[in-house]
Amino acid sequence: MPVEAPLTVGQHIAQVGLLLAAAIAIFGGSLQMFLGQPDTSPRLDNVHRFMAGVYLATGLICLWAGLTIRQQGFLVYLLALGVLLAGVGRLVSISKVGLPKPTAVWLGYLIPELVLPFVIAGAHYAGT
Repeated sequence: MPVEAPLTVGQHIAQVGLLLAAAIAIFGGSLQMFLGQPDTSPRLDNVHRFMAGVYLATGLICLWAGLTIRQQGFLVYLLALGVLLAGVGRLVSISKVGLPKPTAVWLGYLIPELVLPFVIAGAHYAGT
């Protein structure tokens, strides 16, 4: 059985970014699937739990991609794009209905969603 070369620095950074995204999405998707959208209409709760399932599944895909980073190519860029679009969705929400309270928590979600995709994509590009 051949010995695999160690990960490049870029691969390692992309892997850590993907595993971080995986942990957030798996935890967040599971929590939101369980909690739903309280104090709302059945329609909004239905959409919320549906999106929680998508979020959870994306976390599992990030986990798999992070664990198999050596074999991954374009999938890493697509996952990074997904994280970026999630952050853009938050920006649109903030522009339409305002920043939720406590603001520090929501900015704590937003800033990594806008930065991490570039770190993952850039590191993956550098590591290939």
